[in-house]
Formats: sequence, structure tokens, C-alpha cells
Amino acid sequence: MNSESIRTFLLLSKLKNFTRTAERLYVAQSTVTNRIAELEEETGKRLFVRERGGVELTEEGQLFLSYAQRISDLEESFIREVNAASRYERTLRVGAINAVYESGLYPLLCRFFARERGAALKVELGHSADLLQRLQDGVLDVAFCYLPLKKAGYVSRQFSSDKLVLAVSPARNEFKGGIRKEQLAECEYLMCNFAFGDAGEYVRSLFPPRHAFRFEIDNSSKLARYLADGLGYSFLPYKMAEKEIAAGRLEVVRTIGFSAPELVSYCTYRKNNELAAKFSGE
Repeated sequence: MNSESIRTFLLLSKLKNFTRTAERLYVAQSTVTNRIAELEEETGKRLFVRERGGVELTEEGQLFLSYAQRISDLEESFIREVNAASRYERTLRVGAINAVYESGLYPLLCRFFARERGAALKVELGHSADLLQRLQDGVLDVAFCYLPLKKAGYVSRQFSSDKLVLAVSPARNEFKGGIRKEQLAECEYLMCNFAFGDAGEYVRSLFPPRHAFRFEIDNSSKLARYLADGLGYSFLPYKMAEKEIAAGRLEVVRTIGFSAPELVSYCTYRKNNELAAKFSGE
């Protein structure tokens, strides 16, 4: 299972067309066909099915997609590590969810970068489950997210805590005296489907099952601008909305009869990773 075949598979899964995939890779279409055929022979499964105008992943192809992406990421990470090793003594690869990065991780990254002159620093943002998987795959050294990793060989400790607040533009606020749970489903709620762990499950539980939100976004740090422009209401980590609240562009709506649980983030790394432990302040 070679890297060229893996990259071809990943691109074809996005473009869904053999001709466009071949053009993007600057190879003959027969080369793309042969690479996919080799993968299907190695896996013993059909990965694509032809549809009108192109191809679609089979059920087995969908399953293979996540593994192929991880194989590709690991290869890219290895190449970067080899290149970095020739210039820097050490490399620290940090992954974080956006909410934690925006509300508390930035100063820690700055201090490390200024103090550890011989170390390279790589930072990536993502979702909690993805970051923890990349940590276990060895692509990351430390992950900051809302989910702890309860697994032998790893340290997973609380990094910070925050509270979720229901924020809205003062001009849009129709609940100056507070809002009840049953009223929440009737207002223009902007849903962030970026998982907040237990808190995220709680927020979804405030709405009817399969509730259709008119607006959804997967990055909580992008919500404040929409809220300040008067588009609706949404729960946000207080630290993320603090500047907007202080400036009067957002205000907090008091909840009546319900409240969101504490928002806890965790710092997770392998026990034997001394640089990650040092970075995390252990």
C-alpha cells in the first residue's frame, strides 16, 4: 500500500471523477485507475462505485477513508519531523480546539516559543475527538480539548475551566429579564456544533430532538461576530465573549430554571514526553 495510491484515493474521494483526479495529479487516467485497482486488491474490498457523472465511495470505501487520511498525515508528519530535526534540537506539536486556543493557550505558546530557542513549535486547531486521535497516532505531542483521554500511558489533567453564557447583541435581546428553557427553542438560535463535551450535550438537550437550526457553524470563535451583528442568540464560553461583552457589543441573557454545566478543558500528552510535560507546566 504505497503513498501514491493513498494520495490518489484521497483526491478521488474528494473530486469523485477519474479524469479530474488524473489532471490534478498530472498523470494519465489509466494511472489513477491502476492505483485504485491496486488498493482494492490489497484491501479485498471495492472502494468506489461508478455513478452518473463520476464515482462515489462504497461503504467499505467510507471506512477506509479515515484510515487513509491518518496514513497520509503520519507520512507528512514524519517528513516534517525529519526536516525539522536537521535544524532544531526538538519539535513540539500542539493541537487545540479553537475555544481553548482563543481563551488561554496563546500566552503559553508565546512563552514557550520565546524561552525554548532550540525548539520548533507546530500548532494546529481541530475538534476534540480528532485531536486525541492524532495524539495517539503520534502526529501530536500534546492536545488541549474538552474531552479527557482515560488511557494508560497518557497524562490527562484539567487545563482550564469556564462557563457557558447565552450571548446576544443588546439591540437584539428580547429577554432582558431572563429566558426560560421553553422559550429558547422559539428564538433565533445560532448552533455551534463544535463539541463541548458534556456541556455540548447539555446545550443540545435544551432543544427538541432533531431540532432544525437555521444557522450552524463548527467553530465557536466565529460566532461572536454574528451575534454582535444581531443575527441571534448562542451559548459561548465566557472567556471567548468577554471582550465583546466588556465593549457592549454583546450581553449575557440570564437563564431562568436552567443553567449550563461548567466548561472544562484538558491537557493531554504521553507520560514519557518530557517536552510536552514541561510545556504544560508539570
